[in-house]
Formats: sequence, structure tokens, C-alpha cells
Amino acid sequence: QVQLVESGGGLVQAGGSLRLSCTASGTIFSIKATAWYRQTPGKQRELVAVIFNDYRTNYVDSVKGRFTISRDNAKNTLYLQMNSLKPEETAVYYCKLGRGRESYWGQGTQVTVSP
Repeated sequence: QVQLVESGGGLVQAGGSLRLSCTASGTIFSIKATAWYRQTPGKQRELVAVIFNDYRTNYVDSVKGRFTISRDNAKNTLYLQMNSLKPEETAVYYCKLGRGRESYWGQGTQVTVSP
């Protein structure tokens, strides 16, 4: 069984920063893809960033240069550093380990960016 616990969300003003974390109950060393998504009511869940077990990363264009995804396999933790936050990035942010049938999701953490 895999459990993911997210933390780090909160309320910030536009231009502020937050660091999200996602800690797994077991090792993430062998999991190829680990990612952050976000979802606003009425919209589909959006892939924000992904980091692979070879440390390659991909980002949605809108966050490039401002967000950094990282993983610490020794701590079984995935991070998302978010800088220069914008109001439109208000959403519930979810971490995800794996893809397809073997995917596991965190509980979500609310990020609210005020104008």
C-alpha cells in the first residue's frame, strides 16, 4: 500500500512563493514518473510538472522559469517550489506517483493566490 501526504499549501499574495511537499509511505526510488497536478473547480486536472527517476523534468509552459520540481529519493519526497505565483494559479495541487494502473495520488493541498 502506498500513501502520499501533501503539505505546504496556503494563502499567498501574487508574486509570493510556496513550497509543496509530498511524502510517500514507501520508497519512490523505482518509480519512473512523479508529478504535480492542479485542479480548479469546473476545469480538468492539469499536469503542472513531472520529474522522472533520471531527474529529467517537464513543465507546463505557463510555469517554466518560476516553478521547480524535485525529488529526494532518500526522503521519499517530491517537492514543488513555486515562485512568482499568479492569482490564476489558485487551485488544489495534487502529487502523483507512477502512471496508469499503478498511479497513486496525494490528498491535495489548497493553494490560494490573492491579487
